[in-house]
Amino acid sequence: MLQTFVKKPVRMPMVARRLRDPDINPCLSESDASTRCMDENNYDREKCSTYFLKYKNCRKFWNSVMIQRRQNGVQPSMPTAAERDEILGAMGKMPY
Repeated sequence: MLQTFVKKPVRMPMVARRLRDPDINPCLSESDASTRCMDENNYDREKCSTYFLKYKNCRKFWNSVMIQRRQNGVQPSMPTAAERDEILGAMGKMPY
C-alpha cells in the first residue's frame, strides 16, 4: 500500500511574525539591510559594520521614544508606522 504524505504549510513562529510587522518593529528596514549585507559579503562582519551601527542607533532612538511615551502615559508606547513617519518628517532628517 502506497501512502502519500501531505506537507503542511510551514508557519512562521509568532515571535518571527511580530518582528516582521512594521507597526511593532520600527527598525525593520535597517534589520533587513544588515542581513542583506551579511548575505552578500559571505558573513564578513567587518564589511557590514555601518549597517550594524545604523540598526543599533535606530533601536536606541525608538527605544528612547517608547520610554518617553510610556512615562507620559501615551498608549501604545511604540508609535505605529504612520506615527513614526510623521515624527521623522517633523524632524526633517533621520536622527540615526
